[in-house]
Amino acid sequence: METEKNSLKCLEKVFCEIPLKLPSCNEYIRECRTNPYKASKYKSGIEDDISIFLTKLPTFNEPIKIIFHWYEKNSKRDLDNIAFSKKFILDAMVKCGKLQDDNRKCVYAFEDRFYQDKDYRVILEIIPQE
Repeated sequence: METEKNSLKCLEKVFCEIPLKLPSCNEYIRECRTNPYKASKYKSGIEDDISIFLTKLPTFNEPIKIIFHWYEKNSKRDLDNIAFSKKFILDAMVKCGKLQDDNRKCVYAFEDRFYQDKDYRVILEIIPQE
């Protein structure tokens, strides 16, 4: 019954907080340069960590827009490096069955917003297509 409820068409915004400092593009590139197998394991581990926080999300059967609210402790990391982690988040959503795919048929838009705060985290604001 819970599964059926979670897979119904969602008509309202849904929020999900991921209270992690996700890797930047530069950190991921460093992993890729050391060993391709190590980089794959690294990416998979990050997706597994993210998936823990996605469990309460419904399954999205209709196209969605995601607004990524990125919170950083300081302004040291470049915005494009921070936003690179959306790749890990979208892949984790597919991996744990919340999205069928992360292509344009399933994710019709996304947006990034950046803030400085005391803790690293990202809040997903998921908006189903009307």
